[in-house]
Amino acid sequence: MAERTVFQSISRKHVLCLGPQASVREAAGVMTRANCGSVLIMEPPDILLGILTERDLMTRVLARGLDPERTPVSDVMTANPICVAPETLVSDAVVLMLERGFRHLPLVKGPKILGVFSVRDALPRELGTALSQTEFNEQVNDVLG
Repeated sequence: MAERTVFQSISRKHVLCLGPQASVREAAGVMTRANCGSVLIMEPPDILLGILTERDLMTRVLARGLDPERTPVSDVMTANPICVAPETLVSDAVVLMLERGFRHLPLVKGPKILGVFSVRDALPRELGTALSQTEFNEQVNDVLG
């Protein structure tokens, strides 16, 4: 069986997005209502500025004691996030996330945002493939110095 692409694997095709001046509290509410771990920060009509994730809320807002009512998402988002094409294989996307230390990847085709791939969208077999590839990459890097 052929490996799935990230677009085939995403559970939600609807993209959550907010403008850069939205408050952190507003972003948390949108994410909670949609049961989603991230929201894209967009400048109309379709310019991706960044992504705000659950982890960002914890490490960049709560841990720093920022006021979620007064803090705009643009102050705590990950600006210019790495994006992948919809035809990217799930294991390749997971390797990228493991190596870079994040859990969400926007999917883009040209200027259009198609969705967000989360590590939760990967199947156990795809995670196993990605972990094996990551371990191999680490061994090669160790040998190459």
